[in-house]
Amino acid sequence: MNFLQALLSTPLLQMALLATLAASFAGGILGSYVVVKRIVSISGSISHSVLGGLGCALWLQRSYHLPWLQPIYGGLVAAILSALIIGMVHLHARQREDTVIAMIWSLGMAAGIIFASQTPGYNVELMNFLLGNALWVSGTDLILLLSLDAMILVCVLVFHRQFLAICFDERQAALQGLSVKRLYLLLLVLISLSIVLLIHTVGIVLVLSMLALPPSIAEKFSNRLSTMMIIAVGLNMLFCLGGMSLSYRLDWPTGATIALFSGAIYLLTIRFKKPSTIRH
Repeated sequence: MNFLQALLSTPLLQMALLATLAASFAGGILGSYVVVKRIVSISGSISHSVLGGLGCALWLQRSYHLPWLQPIYGGLVAAILSALIIGMVHLHARQREDTVIAMIWSLGMAAGIIFASQTPGYNVELMNFLLGNALWVSGTDLILLLSLDAMILVCVLVFHRQFLAICFDERQAALQGLSVKRLYLLLLVLISLSIVLLIHTVGIVLVLSMLALPPSIAEKFSNRLSTMMIIAVGLNMLFCLGGMSLSYRLDWPTGATIALFSGAIYLLTIRFKKPSTIRH
């Protein structure tokens, strides 16, 4: 049975495909802001800090018998808190921003490992979040992912012009009367939500492959940010379909195969020259 036949006949694969498409949308849209504003390292720090929240929620669930407390809820809290901390440091503190980014990155991973070691039973959930496993997505997870997608879409439609302003020139945005600090924090929070979406597909370790690579490729073919976003979403979907097909045929882990496929395409386009300027 080839991948298309299996997809049409297997509900598990259909659910995984819907999850990857939901993640592709968020990754392409928010990833374009990430690439243009050059905050890939911040996004990496947020994604790795999520492990601490996932581990904490799973530990509470198992230790205190709280079946309603799903690990993804802890991941959402950790992602948003990390985004706000990094944003506040960027806006107010005198400490080196890269040092704080590295600190949150390492503390999040360390906290996740410690919680995992103290959680009763076999922690297959954390391994799936760490390495990615789209086949593990449930109906409840899919509803949550689509809800986050809808929230991201609404915010981007409402604040797109303001986000453009702070991505290209924060000082000019401030002179125009925009609340740069609040917009920057909101953008980081939306990026943290998109990261939680992507983790379901490729995992914490490989999340930047869907957040940064497709927009980086799209940037080489358009100097208009809105067009860049559309291309990035399409590329993300293509990479997910290609990666899932390869993983099915070769019996490889889904998340890692999607990331590998994305990286290979990026290397093929690395010599392409991008437009000199990005336009609104």
